[in-house]
Amino acid sequence: MVAKPTPITRPWGDDEGPEPRLRSEPGGSPDASPVELDRLIHERIRLAIVSALAVNDSLSFTELKEMLRTTDGNLSVHARKLEEAEYVECRKTFIGRVPRTDYRLTTTGRKAFERYLDHMEALIDAIRES
Repeated sequence: MVAKPTPITRPWGDDEGPEPRLRSEPGGSPDASPVELDRLIHERIRLAIVSALAVNDSLSFTELKEMLRTTDGNLSVHARKLEEAEYVECRKTFIGRVPRTDYRLTTTGRKAFERYLDHMEALIDAIRES
């Protein structure tokens, strides 16, 4: 018989007090629901892609790959997930016979990134206040 793992209510074993809650928006109540980070953006490579595109009008596949120091396959997979969520727009062109893929952040992607940053700021503020 396999023993069931004991559920851990808090990562550091501190079971005192209510579950911590964060303000879901600036000026929100500390009793608001916990901040939910956008898991699509929160992954390291996707966060790096969105961050890079937030400060550049557009970047080519090669520029992103060099900037993020990742492989073609890794960048392709993560960029495609962002495309599917309509956070990033992909444009494929040819310069002569050489294919070029450019990416840009969409309005939806920019709003999602701004929400993500707001959530991270709320988390940081809640930690500093405690």
